[in-house]
This record gives sequence, C-alpha cells and structure tokens, in this order.
Amino acid sequence: MSLVVCEDRDAVRHVVLHRPEKRNAISSALIGELGEALRAAAADPAVRCVVLRGEGAMFSSGMDTADLGALAGDPAPLREWRAQILAIWNLLEDMAKPTIAQIHGACLGGAAELVLACDMRVMAAEAVIGLVETRVGLIPDVGGCSRLPALVGLGRAKELILASKIIDGTEAERIGLVNRVAPAAELGAATDALVAELLACAPIAVGLAKGVLNAAARPALANTLDQEVDAQELCAASEDFAEGLRAFGEKRAPRFAGR
Repeated sequence: MSLVVCEDRDAVRHVVLHRPEKRNAISSALIGELGEALRAAAADPAVRCVVLRGEGAMFSSGMDTADLGALAGDPAPLREWRAQILAIWNLLEDMAKPTIAQIHGACLGGAAELVLACDMRVMAAEAVIGLVETRVGLIPDVGGCSRLPALVGLGRAKELILASKIIDGTEAERIGLVNRVAPAAELGAATDALVAELLACAPIAVGLAKGVLNAAARPALANTLDQEVDAQELCAASEDFAEGLRAFGEKRAPRFAGR
C-alpha cells in the first residue's frame, strides 16, 4: 500500500499522507514516497497548486519514534538522515507554485516543521499543532527553529519551541501561524476557497513573487538550517534524549538532569 497518495482536482494536486493506522507517523519510507510525489508535482506543468493533507484522524503525529530511537543508539547518521528530509521539506517552499497544508486532528513535531515549509496553512479550529521536540530532549531541526520566527515573531516562537507548547487552530490563526481557520466539517471548503483565489492569479507572477518573498523573509535560512543540525547532534548524543525516549515509551514525565 502506498504511504503517500496523490489526487488531481483540475489544476490542484492533493498530496496525502496515507498511513492512518500509525497516525501518519513520518517514517523513512513515507519520507521517500513524499519526496517522489512532491518532485513530480513541482515538475508537472498541469499542476498549479499543491495541497498537502493527511488521511484518517489527524494530519500527522510527527516523526516515527522507531527512527528517533535508532538515533539515540547511534547519532552518527543524523546529519545525512536529516539532509534527506530537509531536501524534501524545502521543496514545498522552493517550487514555483503555491503549497498549502490542510491541517486536521493534530500536527506535531516533525509534521509541524513540514507544514511550516508550505506557503500557507489552513487549519481546523479544533485541531492542535505543536513543535514538541524539547519534551524528549531534541530541538526542531528540519526547519522549525529557522522558519517559525518569520511567521509568529521571535518571542512567540521561543515560547512555542522552548516550552513545547501545543495550541489549537483558533490560537494558531490569531498569532499568524496559520492563514485560515474553519470548523473541521468546513476545512476542505476553506482550503478550496484559498486555492480558488490563488488560481485566479497569473501563475508565472505567483511563482516569481513567492521566490522574492521567501528571500526577503528568511535571508539567513541556509545558515540557520546548518545551526539546527549542529545543535541536534549535541542533543542526540545527550542523556536527556535517551531519557526523553524512555519516558515517552513508558508514558511518564521525563526526569531530565537538573530537574
């Protein structure tokens, strides 16, 4: 069974995370299929807009804990593994066509970093989103630390990341993390309305404007992405991360050093 499913709706391609029995946890296999789907969408001239969403009860619970657990045993592959992920996440931001994340249920950890790479986000009011890596002794290292401040401001970004804060769609829209919010039953219609506005504009101009806006908003993105992985290597080798994973598996609060 495919872990990523594509649906064409005229000029709009929906790219769907399709691992609902695992809450769309982002495994290495899913990452590979997502990369293929996004590269195909970026190269297809018939596709003018990409919508990223999840199948089942939620958008995604985040990175698969099996992959994270492997890093605790041996953090050496972190840089290469992270580079593969980041190349795919970045494609959402770099392709010359608008990308929209449609968020329902929950969007946590690495999945939240994935939607931050999209140009826009539409979220169900009842859904929740959070960058929760510090709860297990890590940092958001696939663009979360680099992209969030440009959306919500530095102070709010620090609060969300340092405290692993989880917020609902209404609050996310209020602080600028998402563009539009709607009741869960109306989420698809809200996404369609935003897509229609984008498709009413000239595609070449939209693509060029997107590139200029990204460069203006995050002129030091490449440098901060490098800083993220440097910091994550230290986190992955720490006892805090090992304890965070143990606590997660045992469903208890972690006992970090100095706590």
